[in-house]
Amino acid sequence: MAKFTRKNAWEYNGTFDNQDLLWYAKAVGVMQSRTLNDENSWWFFAAMHGEQMGGSKFPNWNVLPGPPNVPTSPLPDPDTMKKYWNQCQHQSWYFAPWHRGYLIALEEQIRQAVISLGGPADWALPYWNYLGSGDQYKIPPAFTQKTLPDGKTPNPLYVTARYGPKSDGNVYVQIPPLSEACQGNTIYTGSNSATSKPGYGGPETRFSHDGATSGNLESNPHNLVHVQVGGNDGIMSDPDSAGLDPIFYLHHCNIDRMWAAWNVKNSNPINPLWLGGPALYGEREFIMPLPDNKAWVYTPEEMTSLAKLDYTYDDLEPTTAPLVEKTLSQRLTKLGAQSVETENLQEQDMDLGDNSELVGANTGQVQIDGSGAKTTVKLESSSWKNVPNSLMKASVSNLPDQVYLQLENVKGTRDANILSVSVNHQLAGHVSLFGLRNASDKDGHNGGTGLTFILNITDIIDNLFINNQLDINSLDVTILPDNVVPSDEKITVGRVSIYREEQKL
Repeated sequence: MAKFTRKNAWEYNGTFDNQDLLWYAKAVGVMQSRTLNDENSWWFFAAMHGEQMGGSKFPNWNVLPGPPNVPTSPLPDPDTMKKYWNQCQHQSWYFAPWHRGYLIALEEQIRQAVISLGGPADWALPYWNYLGSGDQYKIPPAFTQKTLPDGKTPNPLYVTARYGPKSDGNVYVQIPPLSEACQGNTIYTGSNSATSKPGYGGPETRFSHDGATSGNLESNPHNLVHVQVGGNDGIMSDPDSAGLDPIFYLHHCNIDRMWAAWNVKNSNPINPLWLGGPALYGEREFIMPLPDNKAWVYTPEEMTSLAKLDYTYDDLEPTTAPLVEKTLSQRLTKLGAQSVETENLQEQDMDLGDNSELVGANTGQVQIDGSGAKTTVKLESSSWKNVPNSLMKASVSNLPDQVYLQLENVKGTRDANILSVSVNHQLAGHVSLFGLRNASDKDGHNGGTGLTFILNITDIIDNLFINNQLDINSLDVTILPDNVVPSDEKITVGRVSIYREEQKL
């Protein structure tokens, strides 16, 4: 039996009647009382995820409005910073295991503080299940109170720079676009290709403090929650400040719970380079400070089993009706194929890249301003004709193509936005720009190549084909920002491209 059970933060309506939240608040206060250069401090842990100490613009720590009052000194020595700080893994197949270790290390610190205050020795971090029923899409009320239940002590869970999806101080997540659709994936990672679908857990990478393409779990719900909770210039909206917000850890606890639930039916990679982590590439190892100044080095392989880590969750079941992708049988029937009712066929979760072909792209960079942007993707007739041909001949023995839209090299200076993408006036999906600033930095880990997003537009193409509206020459793509794009900021898309993917049983 697991020693530690993580429970829903919305028990007792998400108030301080939930003792897990009350002890969390008190222990966060203990960690916040320590100095920045103390490896056991709240600030040190936030800096391990990411930090910006200098400068005059968000997310630099010296300009963040308190509470919390964020220190920028005294700094640890350079070797300690190099060892621990700016370590989080994003746009990477290491995303889930790195954050699992990060949570466990933070939990060890919080638990020690809880025990020192007279609390339970089996305290565990609660999770915020924003996809649950009722009011769970809202931030738990314990995080919005300025004081603890005594009415006098400042609440360490309260954050000023947490503004919500409309940047008006009302903090919640929007469903949709937030969903559990990623839980229907069957492959953890795609092939190591520039046009590879990232799969559930992310694309194969080396050490990736920032990267190009998020895995499906990271894309939705992870990235969307960050931007919607933080809002414009909110500390959850940027990786270099997100770890300062106490709700960050409850959000990641839910992401970890989703991974654990996914593992009930699906497998993690067996590739030694994933199991051993980036240290096998000769790059940074995953390392966390534990209480009493102990250092804990861990690998993804050691994070694959919660039971071996002495952890469990009180609920590993999906909490909403997941967005079920159409079975292949249903799609074939929709396209007019005969005698497929009895076929037990499922849509395959394949790798874009292995069986894919570029069939069209727009011309030139697209700039997104406050009113959004429109662009036309010119289709290469010799390649694109394979798509309508495959739809026309669709059958069990001639499977129809899948079609994907790709936004390549998206760059900008602010993460707090979500883009709605439509093809021929039909919604293709939403993408969060969490991580955009770092990915656009020429001096960053990824060389400033920006973010890349892949959207499955197969259903849109099927509908256009069935309604005799599928243009053989072009597709129109519209990109709209959910929030205002200030005149002094730019969001650009390097290229909008379309890929077809052959399907094989």
